[in-house]
Amino acid sequence: MNIVPILAVVFALVIDFTLGEPRNKYHPTVWAGTIVGKLVPLARSTNPKLEKMGGFILVISIAALISTLVFVFDFGLKQLESLTFVGLSKILVTIFVILSVGFLLKTTIAIKGMEQHAFKILDALSKADLEDARAKLSMIVKRSTKTLDRQHIISATLESISENTVDGIIGPLFYFAIFGLVGSFVYRTINTIDSMMGYKTDLFRNLGWFGANCDKVLNFVPSRLTSLVMILASMSMGGNWKHSLAIMRRDSNKTESPNAGYPMATMAGALGVRFEKLDHYTLGDEISEITEKHIKTAISIMKITTILFVVLFTIPMIVILSYLGWWNFV
Repeated sequence: MNIVPILAVVFALVIDFTLGEPRNKYHPTVWAGTIVGKLVPLARSTNPKLEKMGGFILVISIAALISTLVFVFDFGLKQLESLTFVGLSKILVTIFVILSVGFLLKTTIAIKGMEQHAFKILDALSKADLEDARAKLSMIVKRSTKTLDRQHIISATLESISENTVDGIIGPLFYFAIFGLVGSFVYRTINTIDSMMGYKTDLFRNLGWFGANCDKVLNFVPSRLTSLVMILASMSMGGNWKHSLAIMRRDSNKTESPNAGYPMATMAGALGVRFEKLDHYTLGDEISEITEKHIKTAISIMKITTILFVVLFTIPMIVILSYLGWWNFV
């Protein structure tokens, strides 16, 4: 059994839970976003078909670049690990590989980063500063926040926590378990492209089409697994997991995205509140008034979901694939 990826996952979570995000200039996901921003003007065209093709080439090029860089680095680590070392040297090399893989994996997940964003919004709400809360919320959601009232600000924050549990945690861990660092980085790259270009506006309708659809495909399984594990997290916290399951079944298909509705409906059910995006959807039942306390509970659910997913899926999958010889190649 290959113990290195398992320890790397544990190390990645320890870093994230304790330290959070590295500075932007050291963050590979930020680098990928910068590359996207620089290439977008080159892919534009007044011809819709050519612009779709430009978006296709942009996504493939960036994903290929990122995967090649990560593959070369990962291959180098494997070659280093395969060299003949003995005693203390062998231990030091193994530790170096674990720390390197763990740090890179951590850059694809964002647990504490989401928590920090949520608490900034929470702080603004506690001061009754809706303008500041709207401004901070606009950093983590696609919708316009300019006219949102207190209830809709909290709702949007909770929805973002729910979606981030897939995009910023479970998705990268899912693809790392199967495809290693290349899988987690390609997933996160596609997700970043979608967050920047996946808008059905005149500006990005054609250019972002391919990236948005790639993101839908990649998130199909992780979004549904997240919902199931989120229900277990609710159960472990003594929450109303049966209501969470019922709302997931009833409301998961109410969103325009075929995936986003799953974690959001599950979270709404677990919290016993109703999420609402004006003129788009409502998820859950208004069993209790939605308050700032629900943000803290949602963050706890996000963290427990992460731990349960690693224990129930990521580590077992790595173990199984190691015995099959797959982890010798990824």
